[in-house]
Amino acid sequence: MAGHGRRGAVGAALALATVVTAGCAPGLPGSAGPTGPVASAAASRAARDAGDAFAGAGAEAERGIAAARGGVDARNEVRLGAVTLGGDGRAATRVTARNTAGSAKSFAVQVDFTDRAGNLLDVAVVLVGNVAPRATGQGTAHGNHPLHGEVRAAVGTTLRY
Repeated sequence: MAGHGRRGAVGAALALATVVTAGCAPGLPGSAGPTGPVASAAASRAARDAGDAFAGAGAEAERGIAAARGGVDARNEVRLGAVTLGGDGRAATRVTARNTAGSAKSFAVQVDFTDRAGNLLDVAVVLVGNVAPRATGQGTAHGNHPLHGEVRAAVGTTLRY
């Protein structure tokens, strides 16, 4: 895993699998079928980063992302705020999702926390539910592991459903 710490990659895969499959938002359909390349890419990336021993966690992540049945890639509709580290060392960032659709939609947003060099340190998933048409909704993505130093955030897989 060139450039990636095993702990960070393992945490990323497990965090994505745990948070997404937990069904944290009302109205998240319970389908386990694939939704296409967006869901497959998220699961493949998580499985690759964590290594073969953690492929099961990647599969769980794919099922969780797939729960947003009929979801469309909405990465360009999401903005992140500054990253802060809490007293426990866990990263957090504000997530703002803009709904460009003509009806209320929800968003499943993966946030990748990285170091300055772009190495993956942690992953969080936040669900921003029931955003009115042509409006914005907000949530906060919270990391799962204590981090230190300069931590950045990038928008990962994002589905609008």
